[in-house]
Amino acid sequence: MTGKTPKVDKPDADKPSPGKAALDAAAKISRQLATATVTATAAAASAVGAKVAAAAPAPGKPGLMISPLAVPFPAIPAIDGVELASGRAGFYKEARDDLLLVRFPDGASCGGVFTRHGVGSAPVDWCKRQLEAGGGEDVHALVINAGCANSFTGKPGADAARRVASAVAKRLDCRQRDVMLCSTGVIGVVLDDGKIIHRLAEIEGRLAADNWPAAAQAMMTTDTFPKGAYAEALIDGIKVKIAGVAKGSGMIAPDMATMLSFIVTDASLAPAALQTLVSLYTRSTFNVVTVDGDRSTNDTCLLFATGKAGAPKISRAGDRRLGDFREKLEAVMLNLAQQLVRDGEGATKFVKITVNGAENPASARKIARTVAESPLVKTAFAGEDANWGRIVMAVGRADEPVNRERMGVRFGPLIAAQDGAVSPTYSEAKMSAYMKKAELEVSIDVGVGRASASVWTCDLTKRYVEINGDYRS
Repeated sequence: MTGKTPKVDKPDADKPSPGKAALDAAAKISRQLATATVTATAAAASAVGAKVAAAAPAPGKPGLMISPLAVPFPAIPAIDGVELASGRAGFYKEARDDLLLVRFPDGASCGGVFTRHGVGSAPVDWCKRQLEAGGGEDVHALVINAGCANSFTGKPGADAARRVASAVAKRLDCRQRDVMLCSTGVIGVVLDDGKIIHRLAEIEGRLAADNWPAAAQAMMTTDTFPKGAYAEALIDGIKVKIAGVAKGSGMIAPDMATMLSFIVTDASLAPAALQTLVSLYTRSTFNVVTVDGDRSTNDTCLLFATGKAGAPKISRAGDRRLGDFREKLEAVMLNLAQQLVRDGEGATKFVKITVNGAENPASARKIARTVAESPLVKTAFAGEDANWGRIVMAVGRADEPVNRERMGVRFGPLIAAQDGAVSPTYSEAKMSAYMKKAELEVSIDVGVGRASASVWTCDLTKRYVEINGDYRS
């Protein structure tokens, strides 16, 4: 990345899907979170003498209920040298934290990927410029605000971002270029930087290593639960930690999403290695989830390394000593990406779409994405209708090579269609029973090659329309 503006690699690059090891590791993280959810729910139900606890209000925007697909926030231990604090700047009418400050130790490095949206935003522009100017070295702070995206705001928005970075740099005794900025919220409103600057002293006084849950919650907009993931890996026999948080619920699509995510490790990695890793694994994690097909102006994923674990410093992402670390990093990022789908606005179904038998990986990804973003397919999921005809329609609409006479569709283990026609074993009753599950898998074979790809999505419900119909009110 040194000397070049960081960017997300093109979506038709290699490595279309997460590696098996990363999928297994991410699944293990998810199972642990799911077990914690079941245990906590059962305990709560027992305490009140009820079978199932009613949906609870979300900690973010008033009027939202916690997603039925939510997973609990994991236990994240202190990452040596990293301190976090949140507070209320006042971008929302409601009394809630909407500002996050993260301080990194001297010598921390950073790599990042950003939206390729044609409009972009002032904080995205700022981060790109500073990473280019500093080569990702000696990054000292991260500031995130929710409630105002500071996008499509021209020079006033850029000036506001610069003033925030300048104020943080003065307080933390570092350079402006050592401060990364992220914003999320309403587009077209210039950031009121005074709201942030006037709260910095108070928030700085609360910096602590164990504030991960509060950090994740301060980033939320229409999210209904805070999102975090954690893993440990070995580098040359030395244990290192990897922790990450993310936000996102709507305006989620491949090529990143309306999402902000920052991931921190105490491994010692050169900026060039961080840049390669975050670019590579964004393609197989955040770029394979979609809620509604809309891409955001503010997408940012930053990967920081503090070098405090005592592991040897590594300069190349392909270094063999990073084998376990690469697997665990991808697993953390995939887990965070899947949590975005679980918190899709109004979502009640978590769906994995897999395309097999495609001509090449890019074709498989395009077909999977077209199916995952079809309103007709997504509303069928919401209605628990195994309408495989809509899936076939979406496959053909992708305008990619398919063999109609060999095409097949499965819902979980159930065959809906094969060899270009309805399956002779098709059972409406079994399909209906399967569709009542909260987590679904759809597999499609297009019969022209050997390539495959997976995309994770959710259903499209009336609640999605309600949430987005009054987003600014």
